[in-house]
Amino acid sequence: MSPRFKILGEIRDIETIASGRGVYIRRHLERIYGRGRWRKMKGIALVELPDGTICEAEIHWYEAHGIGRRDFKIKKVIR
Repeated sequence: MSPRFKILGEIRDIETIASGRGVYIRRHLERIYGRGRWRKMKGIALVELPDGTICEAEIHWYEAHGIGRRDFKIKKVIR
């Protein structure tokens, strides 16, 4: 499933929100993508919305070493 928005450029101000047992949907992620050291991350990026609007937004995603970044979502549009 592709995201309903497109990330333009680099993600900056990246922070880890949760890791290990703190990732509540860890079992789901392991079932879909495989076992890994899953972490929930957040950062700021320039995104293009489905209607063509380009704005800055806080995005959240999950990532694991060897698997990569998965399940991006926009949490807050900044401007």
